[in-house]
Amino acid sequence: MKLVAVTSCPTGIAHTYMAAEALEQAAEAAGHELLVETQGSAGMDPLSPQDIAAARAVIFAADVEVRDRDRFAGKPLVQAGVKQAINNPAELIAQAVDRADTDAAPAPVLVSKVDESAGVGTRLRQWLMTGVSYMIPFVAAGGLLIALAFLFGGAEVASKVNGGTFGGVTYAGVTDLSQLLATAGVPGVLFKIGAVAFSMLVPILAGFIAFGIADRPGLVPGVVGGLLATATGAGFLGGLLAGLLAGGVAYALTRVSLPRALQAVMPVVIIPLVSTAVVGVIMLLVIGSPVAAVQTGLTNWLTGMTGAGAVGLGLLLGAMMAFDMGGPVNKVAYTFAVGTLASGTPSAAMAAVMAAGMVPPLGLALATALRRRLFTDAERKAGEAGWLLGASFITEGAIPFAAADPLRVIPSIMLGSAATGGLTMAVGATSLAPHGGIWVVGLIGKPLLVLLAIAVGMVIAAVSVLAAKSIGRTENPTDPVPTTATPAAA
Repeated sequence: MKLVAVTSCPTGIAHTYMAAEALEQAAEAAGHELLVETQGSAGMDPLSPQDIAAARAVIFAADVEVRDRDRFAGKPLVQAGVKQAINNPAELIAQAVDRADTDAAPAPVLVSKVDESAGVGTRLRQWLMTGVSYMIPFVAAGGLLIALAFLFGGAEVASKVNGGTFGGVTYAGVTDLSQLLATAGVPGVLFKIGAVAFSMLVPILAGFIAFGIADRPGLVPGVVGGLLATATGAGFLGGLLAGLLAGGVAYALTRVSLPRALQAVMPVVIIPLVSTAVVGVIMLLVIGSPVAAVQTGLTNWLTGMTGAGAVGLGLLLGAMMAFDMGGPVNKVAYTFAVGTLASGTPSAAMAAVMAAGMVPPLGLALATALRRRLFTDAERKAGEAGWLLGASFITEGAIPFAAADPLRVIPSIMLGSAATGGLTMAVGATSLAPHGGIWVVGLIGKPLLVLLAIAVGMVIAAVSVLAAKSIGRTENPTDPVPTTATPAAA
């Protein structure tokens, strides 16, 4: 049977391609032909209309919206998250074949980008992850540019550009390029560009949450709502609420029936005008100030954490990073840490999150090197790839192991990551970079202590998983597991 599939995850990196590979292998093993369209960070190579027309059924393995889903209208459809495609690809293939054989009624093409048949929790998670997926490239670009500016221009570069006092010297700040170059040089230019990219985090997050709910009509009110969240000081929390509000308002407006004469101007005039006005008024008069107060209180509380409080936060963030290895819980911890970078100052939470996120692939790679006979051939190969994936802060490198043996692997790597997160916070390490792993060690405060914390967590994870696998297990296992796909971008 000929099938087609689309895979897509929030970051568009590892999960997207690992799900595609797992589905392709499962289809081949079952004797079916499967073509997969990966909607990842490197763009997408769309399935041809001929391939879609010839397919008997469609599989959507996605945690964010599937772009141009109306191409698949009229086809029996199976929907799941990318983790299910990685963990149980054969089951999804069997479901697709069953739907095709029974000529099941196809799922409707909806105005909302997320399947309305899903539960409220599932839809909410997909909407939020859609916003996060579009925000992350801004995080990487802006965060690394700011980090490079500090690396080459010193800690005073922010004061030179924005104005302020640093080291007893007062700077007036700059407004045009000639002043920027004269006052702060090339590092000042990098800082300015990075700061502008970073200023778009909340508007992009809100805009694409709304896009996930209402498609294109949600973009304008979502972005404007995000800008107002920034202007009122409501920050990321305000952006989340603005995106959900904008998506809901825009979606409701698309369901309104109007006379034919007004339908032509509905998408370009009426929906943007009404939705933006409604969202703007609510953000300014209702949501902005209360959420800003909560955001400020939360930020002050976290910033003021010292001693046991900071270590506890590191333990929690580290465990979250390992819990689902790039999934929603992982992204909550990561997004929180990125928010602490918004001011352009080094972040202890960011250092803890990045260090802890490196531990699962590294710990499992070490485990496969120490006791190879406890792992399958596929796991050993995944372990070889895990060294590079872990060093590059791609936590998804641990997924093949967790998919094959979740009850032993996940608690083990959570122990290791929690230890690393706690140790990183305990020593007061910081990071200016939102991503990059070991390759941006020059942008990390107290890098040797961070590397030591990573090594400790890696050993704890490896020893824990080996101990767990030694209980009630025979060596030389033969059950295959999904192999690790090389991500399109680190």
